[in-house]
Amino acid sequence: MDKEQEYNGEESTEIPQSQTAENRDDLSHEELGRLLEDARSKADEHWDQVVRSRAELDNLKKRHQRELENAHKYGLEKFVGELLGVRDSLELGFNAAKENHDVEKLLEGTELTLKMLADAMAKFGVEQIDPEGEPFNPELHQAMGMVPTDEFAPNTVVNVVQKGYQLNGRLIRPAMVMVSQAAPNA
Repeated sequence: MDKEQEYNGEESTEIPQSQTAENRDDLSHEELGRLLEDARSKADEHWDQVVRSRAELDNLKKRHQRELENAHKYGLEKFVGELLGVRDSLELGFNAAKENHDVEKLLEGTELTLKMLADAMAKFGVEQIDPEGEPFNPELHQAMGMVPTDEFAPNTVVNVVQKGYQLNGRLIRPAMVMVSQAAPNA
């Protein structure tokens, strides 16, 4: 037995190398038939392994494709679940506003609803960009206009028109801002 056959735990069905061509002719038809049958059974066994491996690979590809489709389809399921509480709170506030005109209670309910929304968004990696008083950053802010002022250093965000948002560090929407510029009389 050679080393590869020992490793595989198989016995050799080949004709030993030490036999010369003359000695090979001495093999009987029965021995040749047995060797041929052994070779066929090994070929069938290997073919079966190949077919099973291909089927397993196909099943793996199909399962991966199905999981990927489900991830795309239901990827926002947890986020939507968090937002449902916010929607419920808004509906309660809306119905209360129709029946009760107590502005203080409506403001309190709206404030709580906004906090619920901010918490839900933060839970999923959404960060608010509110840069008022900060230096203008063109990577996170979009200037809507310039405001001449002495109160702020030039290129400082004076007013936030619309807040921006990042998702896990990636900009989703820049903050729309008004930026200070040096006053003309300075």
